[in-house]
Amino acid sequence: MFRYLAFALSLAALAPISLSSAQARDQPRTMRVDYIHTGGKGLEVFSLDRVVVEPLAFPGDLSQVRDDPTTGHYRFEVRDSDGRLLYSRGFSSIFAEWLWTSEAEESHRSFHESLRFPLPVSPVDVSVHRRNEKQGFDEVWKIRVDPSGMFVDASVPAAQELLAIEENGDPRSKVDLLLIGDGYTASECKTKFLEQARNLTEALFKKEPFLARRPDFNVWGLCPPSADSGIARPSTGTHRRTPVGATYDVFGSERYILTFDNKALREVASQAPYEFLIILANNDTYGGGGIHNAMSTVAAGSEWAEYIFIHELGHHFAALADEYYTSPVAYEPATNIVEPWEPNVTALQDPERLKWRGLADAGTPLPTPWPKQEFEQRQRAFQQTRKEIRAANRPEAEMNALFREEQSFTTQLLGAAAHAGRVGAFQGANYDAQAFYRPQLDCVMFTRDEVPFCKVCQLALERVIDTYTRTAE
Repeated sequence: MFRYLAFALSLAALAPISLSSAQARDQPRTMRVDYIHTGGKGLEVFSLDRVVVEPLAFPGDLSQVRDDPTTGHYRFEVRDSDGRLLYSRGFSSIFAEWLWTSEAEESHRSFHESLRFPLPVSPVDVSVHRRNEKQGFDEVWKIRVDPSGMFVDASVPAAQELLAIEENGDPRSKVDLLLIGDGYTASECKTKFLEQARNLTEALFKKEPFLARRPDFNVWGLCPPSADSGIARPSTGTHRRTPVGATYDVFGSERYILTFDNKALREVASQAPYEFLIILANNDTYGGGGIHNAMSTVAAGSEWAEYIFIHELGHHFAALADEYYTSPVAYEPATNIVEPWEPNVTALQDPERLKWRGLADAGTPLPTPWPKQEFEQRQRAFQQTRKEIRAANRPEAEMNALFREEQSFTTQLLGAAAHAGRVGAFQGANYDAQAFYRPQLDCVMFTRDEVPFCKVCQLALERVIDTYTRTAE
């Protein structure tokens, strides 16, 4: 066990937080390093914004200092003066996603990001490492952080009501999900947000492996009230200044919801114990987003909110890649095809060494045949109609009807295919029709069909749950 400084401030002093002070006595508070990530073509710069000590105890198990070292576009490490590893996590970021857009070829942008870890007892070195072309990691930024420094901000933000959507025990031994409402007025926070948060939580725990592992989770809720109902949707001329800044049209993709105001998001979130942040956006237009160990989002009023919530959490929670490839995205196609680091897609450069070969069904051909041509032909028609609906700003009911038609077609086509339900390598994934393959014919990460996570995705999700769940006292 590494040594951390346990602050004397008890959780009981932070009303209305319901967690007991006993949980904080032997647990350090949470340190957060906020920084600006700037760059574009040929440039990447990290610059410190501030160092914060959050008001609550660190929510994790201090014996689980390291996660899967293969995940993330980036990783960060915290080491003491002797070089001993105190904590590390893989993560991705809005900056990393932006680099795949055409805009990044022509301009520079800055994004606010945060690193969170247990408050150390003495100065530490915090370093960020970027994935290279060989899928290894290179150090790209390093900073010395002194927890006793005069500019370390340990002030307590204005308290907000923390809602226990699902509470199964001490945050140190559980996976803590935090649902943050954005674009809800004060009255909507008490009614609409709470109802949607509970409904989405129930939907999550109907899917494996979350169903079997439900006792390993806490789900918390925060809903800072907004002056206006709804979030920004610039493509329709709708702009809102909401508490955490959620917005549609990220990188020009009409369905992509994120927030660029990470500082505001983290200030709100600091009022709760959490490992994973999910923004519930108060809107009924289809949309959401998910970035590994950063955030996920969902338009909580959408007819498809349950699917979006679970799909986007797959990105955030376990770094699952999108397995679909026919929907338009904001990213430029890959020109140099290498084996993806994400657990559920492969370039299949060597079928004999399939990355999920331990789960593959014996006798399944690699690549695995499926009705790809028929699927793509119908998808082209669906996508064209979808584009027309959005361009004309037609009622959301028309989009929902289109999605139901699409769902009916894909469920029937894929469910009747020869290798349905088998683990193999099905061509088409990761936004590419040819270069990448997915493990099973259908999955939460592929379509909106009423199907489970595939076996490979379930295993990846299980590994993350294990990382954050105390296995021994």
